Amino acid sequence: MGVMDGLLTIIPMRYHPTALIGFHIPGLGIIITILLIFICGLMTKSIIGKKIVVYGEGLLDRIPIVRSIHMAIKKIVDSMVLNRNRSFKKVVLVEFPRKGAYTIAFVTGEPAYEIHAKTGRRCVSVYVPTTPNPTSGYFIMFPEQEIINLDMSVEDAFTMIISGGIVAPREQLKREQLSI
Repeated sequence: MGVMDGLLTIIPMRYHPTALIGFHIPGLGIIITILLIFICGLMTKSIIGKKIVVYGEGLLDRIPIVRSIHMAIKKIVDSMVLNRNRSFKKVVLVEFPRKGAYTIAFVTGEPAYEIHAKTGRRCVSVYVPTTPNPTSGYFIMFPEQEIINLDMSVEDAFTMIISGGIVAPREQLKREQLSI
């Protein structure tokens, strides 16, 4: 909280909240920061804000290394936000990070034909998320015969991943309750 309140020092003293109201409010920096983020979000939804975003993206597209990073991130975010139901097609089990150790992964699609041609095997593109933050992970192409399909829903798999395996999927809980 002290760091966020310290950000208030960039405001000229005559406009500083402490000078205007006459006393210090702890946490005011956090409140102002959240308010500014909210206002920025509203602005990007307006016509002028959209033009500013397009202009900013145009600037990023002119910088060689930044352009490729920006485009990759934009495609990932767009596919996850716009095609939320189609991003991860199904839940599978794969041997990772070594033989005999299994982890949950998500089928994301099929790799380009060139991959099939060069490997001589039919491969499947999967995303292996990390625990507890599934937004980071590994993109791996596994031979189709090395993938074990699961009946688990994408939501249950994410719950299990985020909890580090502590929270079991709903289907498993139902079976355990029936056997008691």
